[in-house]
Amino acid sequence: MGEVDCVSVRVQVEPALLRWAVERAGWSDDQVAKRAPKLNAWLAGDARPTLKQLEQFAQATHAPIGLLFLPTPPDEPVPIPDMRTIGNRSISRPSVDLLDTIYSCQSRQDWYRDYANMHGYPHVEFVGSARLSDNPLTVAGHVRQLLRFEIEDRVSFPSWKEALRGLIDRIENAGVLVMVNGIVGVDTHRKLDPREFRGFALSDPVAPLIFVNGADTKAAQIFTMVHELAHVYLGQSALSDAALAKQTDNDAEKWCNLVAAEVLVPMMDLRGAYRGDPTVAELTRLARRYRVSTLVVLKRLFDGKFLQWDDYQSRYADELSRVMALLKAGEGSGGGDFYNVHPLRLSRQFARAVITDTLEGGTQFRDAYSLLGTKKHQTFQNLVEKIGAA
Repeated sequence: MGEVDCVSVRVQVEPALLRWAVERAGWSDDQVAKRAPKLNAWLAGDARPTLKQLEQFAQATHAPIGLLFLPTPPDEPVPIPDMRTIGNRSISRPSVDLLDTIYSCQSRQDWYRDYANMHGYPHVEFVGSARLSDNPLTVAGHVRQLLRFEIEDRVSFPSWKEALRGLIDRIENAGVLVMVNGIVGVDTHRKLDPREFRGFALSDPVAPLIFVNGADTKAAQIFTMVHELAHVYLGQSALSDAALAKQTDNDAEKWCNLVAAEVLVPMMDLRGAYRGDPTVAELTRLARRYRVSTLVVLKRLFDGKFLQWDDYQSRYADELSRVMALLKAGEGSGGGDFYNVHPLRLSRQFARAVITDTLEGGTQFRDAYSLLGTKKHQTFQNLVEKIGAA
């Protein structure tokens, strides 16, 4: 009887809630026509959805169905300080993909905080150790030393792409969870948009967390990662844009950009190494020296006043096109093996802790599956073999 009712009973939903769900999901008119063909009739009051149809609509738009029965759309602010701007204006409505990503990371951070406290992990000493009044160059020097990322240390990395992976390991070894993902969880149909955000930091004394948008270029990811680490140094949770080719009026974002740039390409060294002409060959040479992308090198040439803003913008656009063309020509293999990619999405440090606690009986398997983004026990076992236990 209940199943029949679910199919046949009609429910009243305020049109504003239906519009809210569609806008929140970022659907285009074409997507609405394809995925909710009866929406216009519901909005006009010519028809009402059945409970089953509303459940399907809620699932498609990733909206909690209970919220669709509210009298007015809920206010869903970004749950951490939002430092993204377009010009001088903050960005208004966050997408459901962004919100779900932040909520998921907060949930994982909560679990890890409890785990760390239970096992007596010490506070991560550099969290909140810096102030905006501190010299970014001094803080950057501390970061390079902490991560063993001085210029002479970088020879161990064959390229800047390996340097990115190496930086992740070194930041995690310093006590920060690093999660890099270009989709929401494991849902390949929900790709994150770098134009909406590039990363965020969730500051915490024992469980600081950095999330980097893996849908962004790897050149941008390495900059975002260190930018978010700078927020952790400030003891700030923050949602960031951290774009290489944009200017910001936010003081914290400016400071974190300066720290990140100085960590990756120390200006004093660049002034001695630069040969005075930003050709592709020169950018490539400097990129090899610092194990960063040519785009980061260009940013530092602008910072060092070797390039004016308009010239920098033009050269950056040209170099980005060149780099993207090379990437498309050299990367035809797709997203890679799940068991190589997934630990990067989760944070190896976090995944090892969940696996260890589960095998020791502290966390139930069903909770571990949820934390690790898996549904099958075999997937869990394969992660155990790939990642190991702490």
